[in-house]
Amino acid sequence: MRRRSVIASIGLAVVLFVVISVLVARAVGVGDAQNAAVTALVRAEARGDTNGVIALISGCSRSAACRARAATLAASLRSPGALSVLQVQPSTNVALSGSVGTARIAWLVGSSLPLVQCVRVRNAGNVLAGFTIEILQVSGRLASDATCPSRS
Repeated sequence: MRRRSVIASIGLAVVLFVVISVLVARAVGVGDAQNAAVTALVRAEARGDTNGVIALISGCSRSAACRARAATLAASLRSPGALSVLQVQPSTNVALSGSVGTARIAWLVGSSLPLVQCVRVRNAGNVLAGFTIEILQVSGRLASDATCPSRS
């Protein structure tokens, strides 16, 4: 009887460890998912892909002002060559629940000068259900030493 309870306790401990590990991985993965979303946005801008920019910004297709801004950004930031992301500062690196913040990305294409943009991002969800990343807004090109507004 004692042996069964020891085996059951070990089994429960293993299950709890796996569950907690998955939850921690989700919480830590929010920053990586945000980096991927922001990088996809600047790739579309660098290609001059207005429709791609519109598709990546939440609700943009329903807003004439957003569509016009996306077209302006795609036209002004279009550059030939390979895109290199120099730095991404996500609005959060770890999250237990949803949040809205501002990420900063520095990038360049080919031999261009570095470009800096601020991207307003929503992390919707929680560690139990998982997260979805929504891009809410993107700035135009900023000075290379510019900081973004509060990330909270």
